[in-house]
Amino acid sequence: MQRSEADAADTHFGYRTVPLDEKQTLVDDVFHKVAKRYDIMNDLMSGGMHRAWKSILISRLRPPQGDRPFKLLDLAGGTGDVAFRAVTAGGSGTKAVVADINTEMLAVGRARAAKRGLEAKVEFTEANAEELPFPDASFDAVTIAFGIRNVPRIPRALEEMRRVLKPGGQALVLEFSKVDVPLLDKVYEYYSFRIIPRLGHRVAGDAEPYQYLVESIRRFPAPDVFAHMMRAAGFARVTATPLTGGVVALHSGYRI
Repeated sequence: MQRSEADAADTHFGYRTVPLDEKQTLVDDVFHKVAKRYDIMNDLMSGGMHRAWKSILISRLRPPQGDRPFKLLDLAGGTGDVAFRAVTAGGSGTKAVVADINTEMLAVGRARAAKRGLEAKVEFTEANAEELPFPDASFDAVTIAFGIRNVPRIPRALEEMRRVLKPGGQALVLEFSKVDVPLLDKVYEYYSFRIIPRLGHRVAGDAEPYQYLVESIRRFPAPDVFAHMMRAAGFARVTATPLTGGVVALHSGYRI
């Protein structure tokens, strides 16, 4: 089958330009290397702040209390962190499906769910964010935390997120962003490019995955550009909330 012009176009892996259809394989390799150290990776990348940012995401999600059914799809969330938080914050009717393309990340998530006794509330599915294996209007909410920048075709993933949402459902995207506080931007730049790869090498024995993840943050669109992408995918009431001086942003949109 001949690739379309869009599929044949170049994309970026960190700061490298690569054919678009090769990016997913390269990203998979990164997360294969860090799957068992994913929590350490998040702590290194965020200085431990990812825990507070995810708590803010859950507070915006507002899973219902009681037994009212509420079904969440968490994309690129293989280790289960966001899904566990959601089902714990919600009532007995809150359940989650974790979809991730990486089998190693899913294996870590399943083990953690079993350890927490959450197998009945959190389901794990291997799936590509660009081609979700779920019917239209299947979920009350969709989340993705620190994963959208690793998707080769972000507009396609956003369209799929909207497709599987029920009317009135919310999509929440938590992602590293553009620091907009003078001096903090310089400090964050130094920490990202000089310190994180070295810590990755020392803690995980491999600096390369951390170097890629830092570089991928710099290539992710600014909040206003990403908001435009969400609107183009069909989302309404789109907002972008900067957190911690713009280190990350919490993006929100609804299927109306």
